[in-house]
Amino acid sequence: MGRVFYKLNRKEGIQTKIKLLIRKDFFVHYRLLNLALFSETSNNNISQTCGLKKYRRIIRKQPHYPVLLFFTIRHFKMNSTTTAQGFQRFQYFLQQLQNILLNAVKEKDPALYIYQQNARTPLFMLEALARIYRNMHNPKLFTKLQARFKELEDMLGEVDYYDGFYKEFTAKKNVPDEIINFIQTKRERGLSLLNEKLVADKWLEQEDKRMSKINKKLSKADWLNEADDVNGVKKYYQNSISNIETKIKKSEINFNDVETDVHELRRELRWLSIYPQALRGLMQLSPTADSPEFLKKYLTDEIVNSLFNKMPDGTALQNHIQLNTNYFYALSWMISQLGKLKDNGLRILIITEALMGIKKLNRKNAEVEAFKLCGEGQLSVEEILLQAKKISEQFFGEKVIEKILL
Repeated sequence: MGRVFYKLNRKEGIQTKIKLLIRKDFFVHYRLLNLALFSETSNNNISQTCGLKKYRRIIRKQPHYPVLLFFTIRHFKMNSTTTAQGFQRFQYFLQQLQNILLNAVKEKDPALYIYQQNARTPLFMLEALARIYRNMHNPKLFTKLQARFKELEDMLGEVDYYDGFYKEFTAKKNVPDEIINFIQTKRERGLSLLNEKLVADKWLEQEDKRMSKINKKLSKADWLNEADDVNGVKKYYQNSISNIETKIKKSEINFNDVETDVHELRRELRWLSIYPQALRGLMQLSPTADSPEFLKKYLTDEIVNSLFNKMPDGTALQNHIQLNTNYFYALSWMISQLGKLKDNGLRILIITEALMGIKKLNRKNAEVEAFKLCGEGQLSVEEILLQAKKISEQFFGEKVIEKILL
């Protein structure tokens, strides 16, 4: 803790002056904990303590009130050899993305190259970090970064959507060539738009100005010390869980649509599994004695041995956030099952889209024909939504996610 005394000109901005006083040649996280007005003529000096808004009201009513401001500031100093954990996490994934982009510059089709090099993964991780830190400090900075990372990731996701079904359908003989060609055209269009975006936003410059600009902005962020960083992340993770539970309780997800319900619920749950990977070892799985019988159905070999459930090494960190191993596995099972149902539904939707474009059918008739083309084992949209609703009601009824965080 540190204290700063300053006789403030009433026309000066308080927050601006604090920054000038304590942020000169080192990173500092400050929080205005209290503010006192001192009377220069009083024996004990202290006239009254107040918050920032009340201070402004007093000054307006008593323009000649002599004051001395007393700031209590929580801060820490970071020397040149120390980098905040939050900043290090961004740097790790920015470096991965940077390597892909630098190589993409040499390619004839940069968009195709970064797609094939799985640039979606570091973009997912960067978006996850931005989602976390925008709720801890520098919201304007991290909100902008999140939007920038998400934009690229979404465009790669669209390419992946069409490319995945293009590869699947070309291996089948029951899907007409005209539908396959329609999907291929959509994929190529997605790559073309991505190439335009990469150029327009200067992701492909040899000088790497875009990445340098991002790093520069991040270096000036108000990074927290390790203990405060851990507390902030833990609070955000708990809030994320609570927000999902609230949506379920308020029936905001009604399972009426594959994209807006099944896919959206899976997205929300998936962030809970992405955050531990993005945080580079801060979150660790911890076995506990709390393993009721109902959890066994979730603990399949596929889930327990999944690479997504192996946490990054965190031995270099002093503090960790512990997650209940079996409940986290149950979350992973739910994400996997919703993913399978979502893919099953999207298979119908993409063929429906193609038939509407090629044959000019209305949605209902196109969906009926699409279902027939999908062949044996394909669930109808109604069956997909019913199954998704059933497993979701069971999963949330067992209060799985509220017990993940220890």
